[in-house]
Amino acid sequence: MLQGEPLTILLVEDNNDHAELVRRSLAKHKIANKIYHVTDGQAALNYLFREGAYSDPRTSPLPDLVLLDLRLPKVDGLDVLKRLKDAPDLRRIPVVIMTTSDAETDVAVAYERHANSYVVKPLGLESFRKMMTDLGFYWLAWNVNPWSGDPE
Repeated sequence: MLQGEPLTILLVEDNNDHAELVRRSLAKHKIANKIYHVTDGQAALNYLFREGAYSDPRTSPLPDLVLLDLRLPKVDGLDVLKRLKDAPDLRRIPVVIMTTSDAETDVAVAYERHANSYVVKPLGLESFRKMMTDLGFYWLAWNVNPWSGDPE
């Protein structure tokens, strides 16, 4: 990502309240310029693989970061993660698992499937906001990626 270019996040979250908190937290600190929100695992796969309503790269650009919930309708978040990381043209996109689950098996499977980070959503509103701010700055401002966005 070149400095000054808009940053794109794909937010995969079925809880609209959590999605709104993410949007507000990142917008407040001007961390991301574009957030694309989908509410189920199948929509996430369609977006990432440019299928159906997401086939146009101008309206559905590849993200610089994916924030992925685990418990999703249609396709589970761990399955989305596996498909994304198995795709040679997508695997370098950082994926942060953001979930309420702190189950050891979920953490282990997420890292086995090459998640870049795993965070458990805090219960309190202020803690959640702080986590989103820190997460946003780390992945979108401080972290250096070997590749971001569309390779075209």
